[in-house]
Amino acid sequence: MLGAIAGDIIGSRFEGHVRPPRDFELFHRQCRFTDDTVCTLAIAEAMLGGRNFAATLRDLVRRYPDAGYGGMFLRWAFSDDAPAYGSWGNGAPMRGSAVGWWAETEAEALDLAAAQASVSHDHPHAVAAAQAVALAILLLRQGTQREGVRDRLERDFGYDLRPEAALKRGGFDVSAAGTMPPALVAAFEADNWENAVRTVICLGGDTYTLACIAGSVAEAKFGVPCEIAEQARARLTPDLAAVLDRFDARRPGDH
Repeated sequence: MLGAIAGDIIGSRFEGHVRPPRDFELFHRQCRFTDDTVCTLAIAEAMLGGRNFAATLRDLVRRYPDAGYGGMFLRWAFSDDAPAYGSWGNGAPMRGSAVGWWAETEAEALDLAAAQASVSHDHPHAVAAAQAVALAILLLRQGTQREGVRDRLERDFGYDLRPEAALKRGGFDVSAAGTMPPALVAAFEADNWENAVRTVICLGGDTYTLACIAGSVAEAKFGVPCEIAEQARARLTPDLAAVLDRFDARRPGDH
């Protein structure tokens, strides 16, 4: 899950801008965690404590109200009884990596991914994207080769994961369906975690969410380099770092 957080932090300073050069500095004084990290850790916290996804999301969002949320999601988070609002945005898959690390079976991954997405983002495209992230992480954890994972996601979710198709449009797409192909392809085509994140950030646009998703999937294949992991952890607040530590202590098979 730290791969998602590190990707979010690294991509944060380029959000909404034109493509940076490939050799950009990974960690800069302007780097910070965003709503992607807050929501990712909220899903982890929920699974540690009973799976009340809506309540845990609302709790952490209210603690960090200025992390960069979309307006509709922020209104949902500050209303105790607001229902899901049909969003097809990429807020569902960007927070879903914890499910991929928690689940022990494909059925569990798909069910939990749908459950966490649908409390706010209940459009079928958003739910499917959250499931795709969780399934990709689970399959890679279990040793499935990346081509096998790619084929499975293309078949089950209908994504076009050819590099020439997925990476040509750039990163200015906040839809769940439009965000998934470049994020997944960057992870599948890379030869290490850092290259996956650099590839999506160099697309420009929604850089921290692209890097959050690509980083989460790439972590399941490559792990996160120790120096990058340390830099990312150092940028978390104590309460968020504590959630991460508790989650890491409860690896699959321990719950």
